[in-house]
Amino acid sequence: MRLQFPRSRQDGEQQVRTDKRRAVVLLSGGLDSTTVLAIARDEEYETYALSFRYGQRHTEELDAAQKVARELGATDHVIADINLAVFGGSALTDESLAVPHHANADELGEEIPVTYVPARNTVFLSFALAWAETLGSSDVFIGVNAMDYSGYPDCRPEYIQAYERMANLATKAGVEGTQKLKIHTPLIDLTKAQTIERGLSLGVDYGWTHSCYDPVDGRACETCDSCLLRSRGFAELGLADPSFTSAKA
Repeated sequence: MRLQFPRSRQDGEQQVRTDKRRAVVLLSGGLDSTTVLAIARDEEYETYALSFRYGQRHTEELDAAQKVARELGATDHVIADINLAVFGGSALTDESLAVPHHANADELGEEIPVTYVPARNTVFLSFALAWAETLGSSDVFIGVNAMDYSGYPDCRPEYIQAYERMANLATKAGVEGTQKLKIHTPLIDLTKAQTIERGLSLGVDYGWTHSCYDPVDGRACETCDSCLLRSRGFAELGLADPSFTSAKA
């Protein structure tokens, strides 16, 4: 699925070609990736949002991604269809595995949780690399974080650095010297509260977003790892999470 958001212009006015640098932004529709899209826009990139229907058990995040891409002025938004569910191994794609729930964020352990999707960021970055090459772009943005996160191995700085080195050996544009890929990770050293603070300063409405691993009737469950981490971030700022039913009541 491809969603294009043409730039607004006055009647009779020709659309002006932009000379901005282009960037592919991985956009799940969650808090982190939405903040990253806002950051890329603020850094004056022409943004191309990339989301995935990858066999996840719900599509609320994709509905959110469409709204976010539109509200934050993405030039183009692609939703790519792949199916990581055929391999199983994650509670996000395999209904035989239960999504963990906890009373509060302090209960989250240090082990890699069952919500980890094997090789997901590697697959997503590979798609982003392909689109960046066809766009003539050298910039990919991803909202990985190594502070307030669930312990996923493909969110660590050393993984991103290794992928970037590989990517620059893997493309025609890289070999010919017309592309030197840079993977931007503006949130990697930020806490969730700092991420939210940055997004709010850029005009992000986090009511657009959806991060829940196990929604109930389309609403955030408020007790999965992802809900608890973002809720704690809002609480540290003295705010309520706008994606929670209780916050909207």
